[in-house]
Amino acid sequence: MLATESKVKKELENGEALSIVSLIDHLIEHAHKVAASDIHLDFNEKLVRVRLRIDGILQDTFVFPKSISYEVISRIKVLSGLRTDEHQTPQDGRFRIIIPDAGPVDVRVSIVPAYHGENAVLRLLSDKVEQFDLGALGFSKNDQSKIMKAIKKPSGMILATGPTGSGKTTTLYTLIKTLSTKEVSIITIEDPVEYAIEDIKQIPVNPRIGFTFANGLRSILRQDPNVIMVGEIRDSETAGIAVNTALTGHLLLSTLHTNDAATTLPRLLDMRIEPYLVASTVNIAIGQRLVRKICAACKTAKKLTKSEEASLSENLPKESLDKISQLYYGKGCDLCNSSGYKGRIGINEVLEIDGEIRDAILRKASAAEIKAIAVKNGMTTMLNEGLEKVRSGLTTIAEVMRVVHE
Repeated sequence: MLATESKVKKELENGEALSIVSLIDHLIEHAHKVAASDIHLDFNEKLVRVRLRIDGILQDTFVFPKSISYEVISRIKVLSGLRTDEHQTPQDGRFRIIIPDAGPVDVRVSIVPAYHGENAVLRLLSDKVEQFDLGALGFSKNDQSKIMKAIKKPSGMILATGPTGSGKTTTLYTLIKTLSTKEVSIITIEDPVEYAIEDIKQIPVNPRIGFTFANGLRSILRQDPNVIMVGEIRDSETAGIAVNTALTGHLLLSTLHTNDAATTLPRLLDMRIEPYLVASTVNIAIGQRLVRKICAACKTAKKLTKSEEASLSENLPKESLDKISQLYYGKGCDLCNSSGYKGRIGINEVLEIDGEIRDAILRKASAAEIKAIAVKNGMTTMLNEGLEKVRSGLTTIAEVMRVVHE
């Protein structure tokens, strides 16, 4: 554990001795140093429980006395510019804090009323997206090639799919950063804007005044963009405008909540988009998940036992299992907080819309049939991509099975 991190943690564990201002500052500083994405402040009858989401997993971290709960929430509201006298309505806000030796960190705040008081979730928005490329996100050379080919097209749709917290937004920001040149006008409409990117027009939606994804998309078309990013396609109206935008000579990037890449296409049909429009506008669909990486400091090799092999053979394809002769795991150390994992990486599948897939869309084929065609034509599924990362010693089979659920 870093010396500064240890000092901050020690002060937080003696939370009663800190002022509320220092308490919040130190809490965010500690969360940033341990690479947490979210801070959960949960209030119950007797205490305030603080949990940090590290590498996608919530971990109990601190406990504060219930007596300071009102001051904690009030301080967060003041920082976020929220109403301190409103306790019955959910409120969302944002603030920036300067962390010693780390610089500014943006924090997105959500406060909701609950039975024992208001609960708060603080999301720490990292600026590391500026450093990402497709390789760092976990995409294979073959999948990178497919994506680069798709974003070089002057029009069409590129869709990133997966559940909440699977890295979709980071993937789209990485593509936007790749596309950003002086010759191209890029506009995004997001809910909310998570990362500020230089030289790109980024617009937050505001449902309270009727500025939704659909209305925003109509408006920004009059701004003469070449590339548009829509934070999420949530409904039929947004889907319809997005498809028409892609048809009229714009490259459109967006996200959908689906289980895998193949399900994206029937999902658009469910949103009442005509099959011929889906077939002619979607360039690629990217399915993704995030798995925890084995901690490099305590990474240890082990042989696959007969019992493990028998257990895994019930859940994994034999041809995939045959390639794995040695497994790796993290023993646990100070660097990874004894979890055996440090950091995350994506496991992905990239479905390229070719002639055979277009024919399947036109006849309204099922997601299973579309996936079978894509695999036959060279698509690597998320499961197989995950097992390849297991074989390379980047993650564990338990992690892959946890996020893929196949």
